[in-house]
Parts: sequence; structure tokens; C-alpha cells
Amino acid sequence: MAVPGFILGVFIHLLHISSVANYPNGKVAKSCHGMIPEHGHSPQSHPIHHISVNQTTFQPGDQLKVTLSGPPFKGFLLEARDAEDLSGPLIGSFTLIDSELSQILTCEDIQGSAVSHRNPSKKNDIEVYWHAPSSAPNHIQFLATVVEKYKIYWVKIPGSIISQPNALPFTTPKATTAPLSTLPPDSHLTKPFSASACGNTKFCIRSPLNCDPEKERACVFLSFMRDDQSVMVEMSGPSKGYLSFALSHDRWMGDDDAYLCIRDDQTVHIQASHLTGRSHPVMDSEGSLEDMAWRLADGVIQCSFRRNISLPGFKNRFDLNTSYYIFIADGAADDGRIYKHAQQPLITYEKHNVMDFPKNIGGSHSLFLLKVHAALMFVAWMTTVSIGVLIARFFKPVWSKAFFFGEAAWFQVHRLLMITTSVLTCVAFVLPFMYRGGWSRHAGYHPYLGCVVMALAVLQPLLAAFRPPIHDPRRQMFNWTHWSMGTAARIMAVAAMFLGMDLPGLNLPELWKTYAMIGFVAWHVGTEIVLEIHAYRLTRKVEILDDTRIQILQSFTAAEAEGHTFKKAVLALYVWGNVTFLIMFLSAISQL
Repeated sequence: MAVPGFILGVFIHLLHISSVANYPNGKVAKSCHGMIPEHGHSPQSHPIHHISVNQTTFQPGDQLKVTLSGPPFKGFLLEARDAEDLSGPLIGSFTLIDSELSQILTCEDIQGSAVSHRNPSKKNDIEVYWHAPSSAPNHIQFLATVVEKYKIYWVKIPGSIISQPNALPFTTPKATTAPLSTLPPDSHLTKPFSASACGNTKFCIRSPLNCDPEKERACVFLSFMRDDQSVMVEMSGPSKGYLSFALSHDRWMGDDDAYLCIRDDQTVHIQASHLTGRSHPVMDSEGSLEDMAWRLADGVIQCSFRRNISLPGFKNRFDLNTSYYIFIADGAADDGRIYKHAQQPLITYEKHNVMDFPKNIGGSHSLFLLKVHAALMFVAWMTTVSIGVLIARFFKPVWSKAFFFGEAAWFQVHRLLMITTSVLTCVAFVLPFMYRGGWSRHAGYHPYLGCVVMALAVLQPLLAAFRPPIHDPRRQMFNWTHWSMGTAARIMAVAAMFLGMDLPGLNLPELWKTYAMIGFVAWHVGTEIVLEIHAYRLTRKVEILDDTRIQILQSFTAAEAEGHTFKKAVLALYVWGNVTFLIMFLSAISQL
């Protein structure tokens, strides 16, 4: 009996582990030149940390101790520059004193030319050694960028200037101040966006299609309205952290032009960025956006901005006179830092040029191939296989008469349902590979379980084709093997469905999907238990004649008829419930 296996399957979803964003690990070599963290916030203007050196003069080959100290901080970047040319190349090399707190970086192809944090633990001071090169300039100044937390940091804090003994006095130091924000000030929106101009003067993407952000809190809304050589962008949607959209040449994240509205307490930061893959977006601090405004109300983020249609002077800003796939995503944010979106972004069905004729379009959180894959697997492993198993287990005496090709009716139905299960599984199995173009490294255990289910779904009908005759000594071994493989396949399939529902490519509604799947498993297990109890009670209607010890059924015909009627009623009720659960899942998939 497969009941224990299905009970185990209920708990497989506990294996799912949510991904979380980690603190930076100090691998900040790409920020060596400007020393500006890619956090998308303006740096602080008054340093509170200090850089000190254990001597004021040096000679080539000397080793000096450099100390960065101040209030607790999490991250830092320390460099040495020519005091007369602070934008020039890095000078000298560093070695570590405490390798648990700091690490050496290779900047500008010079190994050891900078030092950064190794972990985000709080620090009050960092000590390192700096080695003066043979070609050192007359005057050296140490610079540091210090991060207290994601949105609070100081850039290029000036440290002590050290000089060679025979150098002329350094009297004209260049001021090293934290760069001011290049982002224009934001304004506050006074009312929600309107969808009335969608398709007339605005190019709109909405989910659900034709929703109105002015009236519906759950409406995800993005619009583009051309104004001469610029475009006004409006974005609205429910989110506690951030709301974003991206322009992409394909359906994959990577090399995309993205725009984020990030909630930070009771304000919203509007930021252009560039996506390089599945990593944190690279924030743009060059000020390519204008007329920025925002609004927070009832858990909804609304923001707007203007940008030129073409921005040749800004790296990674796409020309809007080209067709792109459009992604809309939301996720959590903490202290201005954004985290990976919890579900697959809403993606338009095809590429669009937002500067073409105004349109009103929608999108989907799940691509067509993935939805078909999920639907076929649900039909196969929720319905056809479950009904087929019940018929083989409990309905042999009910439909024992020959029906087609001399085989019993129950066997014909069982075989048809199981072959259908195998065919649906084979078709569904290839669809994710067609979508991904290969193996997915980001789907957790789901594809591995899917491969096991696929193998068993193919082996089962092949094994059944070589079934020994009923009185063959090998028949018992065949029955146990066939049952064991089938039970294993069903357990694996339930586990795969639990895990698959949480993948970003499908991601059915959070609590509903778990309760619905547990309900389906309970419905099936409950039906098996009822039929097992009924079969046991039926066998109790056996009388043992004391004189001959021969077992016969008491009122066999009446008991048999009663049992058949009850089983048919239970099967009809089970099929109704099973199909109801199936329709619930198929309906949810169609709405993604």
C-alpha cells in the first residue's frame, strides 16, 4: 500500500530553502579607481574616521604601519596615491596584519595595491603594512572609503601625507571631499497614476490586464509617454521593498537596462542601474534621470521620472527606439539595499518598442513552456496515475470480466491510465530543457527528482510488457517490483511537485499552493484508507464451518454486490474530488 509514501511526500516541501542575500565579502576590486560603493546612495560629507601612519617620512623599500580607525564600520577600501595626483595610479603594496578582518586586492593589475574588509563584522580599527616602491613619488597620501551600513558611507577620506626626506615641502594639497550626489532632487506625487490614456498617448504594461492603479491596489502598472525627445515613465505596484523594470534583448537576466524605485523608510529612491546577470545590479550615479517623483500609500510604491530617448553619453543606458522584452519585478529592501525578487518577474510575451504607437499590453510571470510542463505533470501525477492505482488495487473483482482483447476491464482501464501518465511525463520532461537550452543549475532538487520520476515512468510500462503469466513462479517477484517502482515514482512525483511550485518560473500563490497540495494528498490517502477498511470488513463476513474447516463467504452474492456498489460510489466521489483539485491547480497556472 502506498499510503506511507504519500504521507512522506507531504513533508518533502520542508527541504526547500529560501535564498537570501548576503553581506558584501569585500571583493570590491571594480570600485578601486573611483572608490565609490555601488549602493545607489549619496555619500556622507563629513568624515568621522581617521587614517594615521606610524611615521611622517619614508624611503623606497620602507615598511610603514597604516591604521584606519573610528566608530564601528562594516566595510572599507584603503589605497595609497600620489598626493600631487590623487586621481592617478595606486602606489606601493600592502601586507596584512590581521587576515581575519581584511584582505588584499589586486587593483589596476597591481597585486596588493589596496586593502578591503573580508567580512561584514563591525570593526573599530584596521592595521596594515604599506611597502614603499622604488619608484615612489615624493609625497604619498592614503585614502579610505568606509561603509557604516549600506546607505551610510564616506568616500575618499583623506589621511596623513608622508614625504621622502629630501622632497620639497608639500604645501598645496588637493582637497579630497566626498563627491556630492549627482542625482536631482525628488518631488512628491499628490495622486495615483491614471490608466485612462493607455493605448491613446501612453504605452502601458499592466497586470492584471486592464487594471487601474487609480482604483486597484494590486495593479502592477508601467507606462511610457513620449514628449518630443524624452519619455515620461510611470511605475506603480504593491511592494514593501522595491519596484523595478528592465529592458532586455532576451528573456534572461543579464546585460539589461534597469530602473528601480527603492523604499527607504518613508521615502523612495529612484535609481537607474545595469544588470550583469544574477548578481546585484550596478547602480548608476551619473544622473541620467530627470523630474523624479514618488508616492507611498497603502503598501503601494509609485514613482515617475523622465529620461531622454537616446543617451549616447551614458554607458549601459539603452536607446528606447528599439524593441525589447520588458521585465517588471518587486522584492524586499532593507536600509536601502535590495534583495533578490521572490518570484519570477512579469515578462512581456514579445519584444516591444515603447516609442511606437501607444499600446495596452500584459505579460506573464511564467513562460508558456513552463506552464505547459507544470500542467501536464499535474494531470499525470495527480489524476491519471492516482485513479489508475486505485483501480488496480481495489477494483479487480468489480470489473473482472473480459472487455477488450480478452483482458479484464479493470486491467484495460489501469493500462490506459498508466500509459497516459508515461506519455504525459515524457512530453512534459523535455519542455524545461527546451526553455533553458540545457540543465538548470538554479532549480534546486526539482530537476533531479524529475529525472528519477521520468526514468521510473519509462521503466514501469517496459517492465509490465514482460509480465510473467499469473501462475508463473516469477509472478510474485514481478508484482512486488512493479508495486515498489510505482510507489517510488509517486513519492518522487509528489516531492517534485512540492518543490516545483516554489521555483521562480512557476511560483504559485504562497500559502494556497501548499494547502491545496496537502489537501490533494490527504484526499488520496483518505480514499485508500476507506477502501482498505471496507475490504477488511468484507472479509469478516466469512464463516468457518466447524466440521470441515472450509472457508466460504456468508451470503456471498449479496455481500459482493454490496461491496461493488460501495466501491463504485467511493471511486466516483474520489474522481470528483481529484478533478476538483486538478482544476484548481490548472486554473492557477493559467493565471500566471
